[in-house]
Amino acid sequence: MNQSVADLRQDYTFAGLEPTDLNPNPVKQFETWFKQALLSEILEPNAMTLATATPDGKPSARIVLLKGFDERGFVFYTNYESQKGKQLIANPQAELVFFWDRLERQIRIEGKVSKVSPTESDAYFQSRPKSSQIGAWTSNQSQVISSREVLEQKQQELESYYAEADILPRPEHWGGFRLEPETIEFWQGRPSRLHDRLVYYLQADGTWLIKRLAP
Repeated sequence: MNQSVADLRQDYTFAGLEPTDLNPNPVKQFETWFKQALLSEILEPNAMTLATATPDGKPSARIVLLKGFDERGFVFYTNYESQKGKQLIANPQAELVFFWDRLERQIRIEGKVSKVSPTESDAYFQSRPKSSQIGAWTSNQSQVISSREVLEQKQQELESYYAEADILPRPEHWGGFRLEPETIEFWQGRPSRLHDRLVYYLQADGTWLIKRLAP
């Protein structure tokens, strides 16, 4: 089994990437690539790895969904009392990673994280399907539970309690985070593992500097 895993290889030949191909604004460049990912019918192109760490440097990572982006940063939502929520509050630095295999592309985004406004969290929470709103109330995310039946019973109780309501109030422990990028790397797979890696670095004056990295 170890040998067969080691032998797995994919030669990337889809495209190359040059600095002249890039928009000077990395958020605009992300938008371009994201639209191309949508057109490629990638399953959940907004799925991304979120890497966080405790204040003493113990890392953890998981997949979450991007729910918005603009010049201010990249937004996702979670339970603030979950493992990732607590880590982001205690150590507000994180990294996001997108991998779109059909396009042979990866994007890495590093930066500072802060909570979005309660108004933004309210608006997004109440735009979700009712079942998802109930789910946010049901799960004490990252907490140990004795069985799945505990979740299902609480879900049924909440469905009964809110049977006549179309929109639920947002739990205070649930809301959004925004990652404000400081570096954004665009990676394009190339043959022989000589991939193209172009990175935007945020400068003190708010402009972006683009550098090429060795693969």
